[in-house]
Amino acid sequence: MTTPTAAPLAYRVTPSTHARTDEARAALLAGDLGFGKLMTDHMVTIEWDSARGWHDAQVHAYGPLSLDPAAAVLHYGQEIFEGIKAYRHADGSIWTFRPRANGERLQRSAARLALPQLPVDEFVESLRQLVAIDHAWVPSAPETSLYFRPFMIATEAFLGVRAAQAAAYHVIASPAGAYFANGVSPVSIWLSQDYARAAKGGTGAAKCGGNYAASLLPQLEARAHGCSQVLFLDPVEGKYLEELGGMNVFLVYADGRLVTPALSGSILEGITRSSILQLARDRGLQVEERQVSIDEWRDGVASGAITEAFACGTAAVITPIGELKGKDLSIGDANAPAGQVTMSIRKELTDIQYGRLPDRHGWLVRLR
Repeated sequence: MTTPTAAPLAYRVTPSTHARTDEARAALLAGDLGFGKLMTDHMVTIEWDSARGWHDAQVHAYGPLSLDPAAAVLHYGQEIFEGIKAYRHADGSIWTFRPRANGERLQRSAARLALPQLPVDEFVESLRQLVAIDHAWVPSAPETSLYFRPFMIATEAFLGVRAAQAAAYHVIASPAGAYFANGVSPVSIWLSQDYARAAKGGTGAAKCGGNYAASLLPQLEARAHGCSQVLFLDPVEGKYLEELGGMNVFLVYADGRLVTPALSGSILEGITRSSILQLARDRGLQVEERQVSIDEWRDGVASGAITEAFACGTAAVITPIGELKGKDLSIGDANAPAGQVTMSIRKELTDIQYGRLPDRHGWLVRLR
């Protein structure tokens, strides 16, 4: 559903009448931010309908949405979202990382869910508009950032089963600390052998709420076994690695190879994933995107051929995997230190994001 915008949208900005004071905001930012718990004072809204296209772009006070009980998103799950961060550099400027890639992925997700495609330039502008009014919410402490959650929902009130003729795009933002409570340290992952995250021809390559909803029960199973995340296998043969509930996975081999499951249509094309592949190639590492079986992982760790494993995504960036557990399965050591290659790539990536290393690929876009 292509929906071109003839001219850039003009935003109507209405400052919040109940924005936090400088003192209150500073106290909140000085506390334990965690992830996704604290929201800024404002949000972005852009409306769409089949007659007018994208219109009524606003920045306004953060607050509840008003939806008709018959809104399509509540009944048929027509919803997509993105995750992207803003980083405060040492000079106080604010930058984001590869926003056009996120905007393009939002378009692909929209196409799969029969939602309107927001122009990429408007996606980037929506982030800039929110930062313009909420820039003081971008934290400056190490390992902190402002996490944007752009999302689109079908708003037409209609109970028939068809693509909705009205939708709304919103952006909210949350000052964020480390994704995992223990910071950057090896985590234990649970191997789901009873559930699949997505299937070929389904919505696995789209960033939509339904994929994550399907991962929540296995996630509870993972936590019951003392694990932080869950890893899914392919839904056909049940033996090839797919992805975690919200992250892609990589294996590091002793001979210098970096291997990750190939995009199959049921795996989300992560922005962090593609950035890691580029940084690895820059280093001269041999990169392989292919099928990887759980047996290869187990046997490789046992023989010493596989020396490290890590997961990656916008929220957690790169997280070392210390142990993979499952029914009658244990790979790795939960107490093992984080691997050298894992942490080196993580440092390089975050140093680029925070402006501590040159951005030789032009990935950074200044927001303020």
